[in-house]
Order: sequence, then C-alpha cells, then structure tokens
Amino acid sequence: MGDFFERIVDVEVTGEEAGPLAERMVDWMVAEGLITREMSRDGMYSLQVDDGYEAGPNWERAVADSSDPSWIPGPVAVIVGRDYHVGGQGASEADSATCPRCETRTVIIDYPEEFEADEEVWQAFSDGIDAWKETSEGSVVCSGCGASVPVTEWQFGSGFDLGALAFDFWGWPPLSVGFCAEFSKRLGHRTEAQMGKF
Repeated sequence: MGDFFERIVDVEVTGEEAGPLAERMVDWMVAEGLITREMSRDGMYSLQVDDGYEAGPNWERAVADSSDPSWIPGPVAVIVGRDYHVGGQGASEADSATCPRCETRTVIIDYPEEFEADEEVWQAFSDGIDAWKETSEGSVVCSGCGASVPVTEWQFGSGFDLGALAFDFWGWPPLSVGFCAEFSKRLGHRTEAQMGKF
C-alpha cells in the first residue's frame, strides 16, 4: 500500500521565471476544470509544499483511463524553486551521471551490487546541486575529461531531475500522452516525467 504520484518537471525554466509560469499553469488548469483553487493536504506528501490544489470536475480530461467511477484523485502540488526531484520510492540520490562533454558515465549507485550511493562519488554532485539551489550556479568536475560542467547539464540516471518548477499529481490515474504533451507545450520548455510512491 502507499500513495502514488506522477510528476512533471520543467527542466529548463529559470528560478526567476518559475513563479509566474506556475501561476499561468494553475490558471489554465483551473479554467479547464482540471483543478480548483481549493487547497488540501489530504493524500499529498510532496516534500517541498504542504498543500495542493484539489481535483476539478473535469480531471478525467487529463488521464488515460477514467473508467473507474470510484476513483477520486488527490491534490496537485505545485513546487516552485530550484531543487532536485526524485521518482521511485524514497531515494534521494541519482544512480548515475553522464558528462555532456565526453559522455563519461559516473556510477553513483552500483546496482545490483549496491543499493546505497557511494558517498564519496555523490558528494561532488551533492555540493554542485546545493550551490545551484542557492545561487543558480553549481558545477561538477568530470573525472573523464576534467571539464567543470554546470550541474544542470549533467545527464542523470532515470528518475532524477533538476528543475525550478514541478507539478505532483497525487493519486491520479496515469496521465494521458496528449495531456502531457499539451502541458509541456504550455510550459514552453523541455519536461521530464517521473512516477513514485510515498
């Protein structure tokens, strides 16, 4: 058992643009009847915010299958601010990171031999992410080519993304491909999707 979420992360928006863009996306979803302006924390466990927008009367328009009449989706959390976002269940580190300059892949969690991050390897990325969160700039030196690469340019393993704006759909049926495409189009940026469980 547990509570599931599906997340859309804007991986290109700047910290300064994130707030106004979040407001525009909320306005659009309210106008479409996907959410309401009523807030709730029931069934919502996003780490960065306590309350989310309750589902609206037309929430079915966003999902691939709404045939179960008993399904009542939970709130939608809108997360504004530079942060890392992790899918899955309970992880807080990426399993790998690939340098965009030389394509050297740094293994952080050596599955299936290990299920915990190599703290020494992860520390450089953690420091870079912390600096980016604080100042909008952070980098990691690649062990392959020696380049100092902005942390936002590293290609992290699946389910780990950096972004200044994210939307958590708690307890919704899987979002439809069409809705996700429209959502990304309205954001105007590249997005990444995640799923996870609390």
